[in-house]
Amino acid sequence: MEQELMRIGVSLPEKLLSRFDDIISQRGYSSRSEGIRDAIRNYIVHYEWMSDVQGERVGVITLVYSHNQRGLVDSLTDIQHDFGRIVESSLHVHLDHENCLEVIILRGDGQEVKKAAEKMMALKGVKHVKLTTTSMGSEL
Repeated sequence: MEQELMRIGVSLPEKLLSRFDDIISQRGYSSRSEGIRDAIRNYIVHYEWMSDVQGERVGVITLVYSHNQRGLVDSLTDIQHDFGRIVESSLHVHLDHENCLEVIILRGDGQEVKKAAEKMMALKGVKHVKLTTTSMGSEL
């Protein structure tokens, strides 16, 4: 059964598109479209996996963000305070003049851990977010 293809337009920064083109070339994709379809499939699988975070969890949120984005540092701090009951610790590293790395360790309900990560993901100036979770030690 052949699926109907939909044509879309996407605006991307030149540097991001250039990096994507390099990767799809190295991986042997025949076209950008094929690479984009694969990236979207991976995003969907990751989202569905993240949505299945249940019960007591230990989580690590790793994010890279632009230090120069107006109000972003305050917003990230506010989110950590909003989720203060589950935030155990955080580490801040200056990567270069513009970029910072933040590692936040959380312990609590999996849905709350996920919600904290999603709030951070949605902020303008956040370049990369990864949430990793595991069950609490007694559940292993």
